[in-house]
Amino acid sequence: MARPDIQTPDLLLVDDEAGIRTVLGIALEEMGYAVRRAADAESALRLMADDAPQILLTDIKMPGMDGIALLKEVKAHWPDTEVIMLTGHGDIDLAIRSLKYDATDFITKPIHDEVLEVALKRARERIEMRAQLNAHTENLERLVAEKSRQLVEAERFAAIGETVAGLAHGIKNIAGGLKGGAFVLEKGLELDNRDYLLKGWEMIRGNVKKIKNLSLDLLDFSTPADPQVRVCDPNRLAEEAVALMMPRADALHIPLTCEATQAGGRISCDPDGIQRCLLNLIANALDAGSDPKNLCDAPSVVVRVAAVEPDQVVFTVEDTCGGMPEDVKAQALRRFFTTKGSRGTGIGLMLSQKIVAQHGGTLQIASQWGQGTRVEIVLPSGPPI
Repeated sequence: MARPDIQTPDLLLVDDEAGIRTVLGIALEEMGYAVRRAADAESALRLMADDAPQILLTDIKMPGMDGIALLKEVKAHWPDTEVIMLTGHGDIDLAIRSLKYDATDFITKPIHDEVLEVALKRARERIEMRAQLNAHTENLERLVAEKSRQLVEAERFAAIGETVAGLAHGIKNIAGGLKGGAFVLEKGLELDNRDYLLKGWEMIRGNVKKIKNLSLDLLDFSTPADPQVRVCDPNRLAEEAVALMMPRADALHIPLTCEATQAGGRISCDPDGIQRCLLNLIANALDAGSDPKNLCDAPSVVVRVAAVEPDQVVFTVEDTCGGMPEDVKAQALRRFFTTKGSRGTGIGLMLSQKIVAQHGGTLQIASQWGQGTRVEIVLPSGPPI
């Protein structure tokens, strides 16, 4: 018999006839296989438990567990082992049935060298094909992992770039305000003009306050604090936020109201975090209503709470303060984006998005130019994941 033309796998021969085990085992060893022998299926399974072979050559008819039962057991526990069935002429139906259970091939007794070689070659080809497929899969997984890492890195750099650009823009505005205040202050000193002195000082003091607020907002945004979750009344959260913003609304002569849900109920959340989101959104709406470019003659702001049974609560901040044009609406949720010019940093909405995301919720904006804006915070009523 010729030796295999590829690397030879190890082989387990199972037959209850000692003569076949001896003669066939010698023939297989001459072909270059490392052969182990077993007299029955139970012995074969014990050998496989220690070291499963790549090829199993087994008789179909054996006392106790027969070859079909052994085949099923092997495929259940060692699916990569190729199984070749040995059968007599009267057991062809059993041999064909074994193919349904993923046997590689079957050989009839008496065994001819050429037939045995063909069956073993088929088994080796399947082993090699599986090895190539595994290697290809591993290479593909490595490639995907590397490409994913590169994409994540690129996105991270893009995010850093956008963050730096946003910060630079905000700091540039503050620096411009400080420079303008210093110029007015210097003119006041030069001309001994008290009005110029007061105006310059107010400009400088206002921009120093912006630097403080920007620093605090950045610290809040970067702090990876977990939400301090407890059971709360969503109506009370909204009512308290409205009460806190009412003096500012009254000063701007903008009606601010709260419409609580009639369904009652409770929500598991970080009350300070959710209330901060509501305060940010109300402040944005009031700023829009007080903007001289506001197209609405009668700006107003309303905060609503709705219980969406059985597992969601929706906070809505809706205004009639002129809305956003399409280009502004498309950028509203971008980092550091603001429509307030030198008065804003865009961090408030960023922080609100982060808090809502920590609660497993979503923040959505709808706006119509010339009319108003609606911002919805949708939260699960249970604790955040």
